[in-house]
Amino acid sequence: MIRSVLFVVFALTYQFSFGQLSEPLIFREKIHDFGNILEQDGPATFEFVVFNKSTRPVKIINVQPSCGCTTPDWTKEPIAVNGTGFIKASYDPKGRPGYFDKTLTITTDWDGTPVVLHIKGTVVNPQTANDPSLFSVVIGSLRFKSNSFNLGKVFINRDTEAISFPIRNGGKDSVHFKGYVSPRYIKVNVPKVIAPDQIANLKISFDAKLKNQYGFTSENIELKTDDVEFPEKSFSVYATTEEYFPKLSDKELADAPILSLQANVVNFGVVRAGAVLSREIKITNTGKKELIIRHAQSNCSCLTISPGQRALKPGQEISMKITLDTQGRTGPQNKSVTIYSTDPQNPVQRITFTTAVN
Repeated sequence: MIRSVLFVVFALTYQFSFGQLSEPLIFREKIHDFGNILEQDGPATFEFVVFNKSTRPVKIINVQPSCGCTTPDWTKEPIAVNGTGFIKASYDPKGRPGYFDKTLTITTDWDGTPVVLHIKGTVVNPQTANDPSLFSVVIGSLRFKSNSFNLGKVFINRDTEAISFPIRNGGKDSVHFKGYVSPRYIKVNVPKVIAPDQIANLKISFDAKLKNQYGFTSENIELKTDDVEFPEKSFSVYATTEEYFPKLSDKELADAPILSLQANVVNFGVVRAGAVLSREIKITNTGKKELIIRHAQSNCSCLTISPGQRALKPGQEISMKITLDTQGRTGPQNKSVTIYSTDPQNPVQRITFTTAVN
């Protein structure tokens, strides 16, 4: 009897959560990493793009930054249904060397639930950028700022420039590079030699078209040197592949495909360990041109996807089946599926699945 009551309570909880947690405002991204910014260049600015996927116009009432160093601006008029708006964040690096992570809290007239955006990065000064203390990762004679290389976003339909990563020789002898080993779509330009106390740049490029896979990628590269202590040095390389869309005219936007999700958050409530939870999420093309779902990627092997049909005509609806296996997991779980599509306004959308396993 008690088990039946608990099941009913859980079912009601799930239905309520599923119906209520769809976000009316969808952000193309909620976190922006400026990377390294130069203090003397003045404020660094980024514009978050927001989409109104609700059933009525939504007005941004206020944007509250967590620090006086961040100046916000935003769309003041109500954002129309299927329309776009912006949140602009301007960070002043003057007198603020080092790493920063600031927030902007957005309130709207939709409900009382705020949305939090993040901006982060590192303020550097050319006079201190090569400070030896910044090269904290030691591998043999060479010093690195990190034990991995993050390339950020790369585009499957656009050439991406190589990114430079500094290396310092902290040893007593020169280190010669003999080559590298990497996947064929990752190219590494290494210096021939680094003398003691010298700083040189390692340049890495990622050919997303050659890789031909959307979403987050983690790869491994190996640098070969004559460093006596550690001749071979392994690193992870991270990149996220997306599709590049140029800025569209108002008419092009009005005629574009639009990916609309039934829900952006699904809360399974409290479940027992080992439970296998499956749900079908409805996806609709509410635009005027055909929509193509390029890829759907989960952030956990415990989350599997059956994407179904990939091409949606205007007005067409499909179901994507997503299964969460809680075997071997306990406590709060927060997993997600990222969908990549040809919706030019919002090509990357995410569905988050939450549960508590006991």
